[in-house]
Amino acid sequence: MAKKTPQNNNKAWTQEDIKKLEKMAGTRPTGIIAYELGRSEASIYAKAAKEEISLNPSNKSPYNRHTK
Repeated sequence: MAKKTPQNNNKAWTQEDIKKLEKMAGTRPTGIIAYELGRSEASIYAKAAKEEISLNPSNKSPYNRHTK
């Protein structure tokens, strides 16, 4: 079965789309963001890089340290 093409495939990003991406970035998985914006995960990664938006969750320890 072929993958379904996202609804906004090859459409230009609007300012509203970018604002939604900024709001969801770091709080939701990239796949969910892609689904909600109707775009591919690759386009989410590319636009986030171009706009300098971090997709990494802000609540994660940078060194993956666990207290014992």
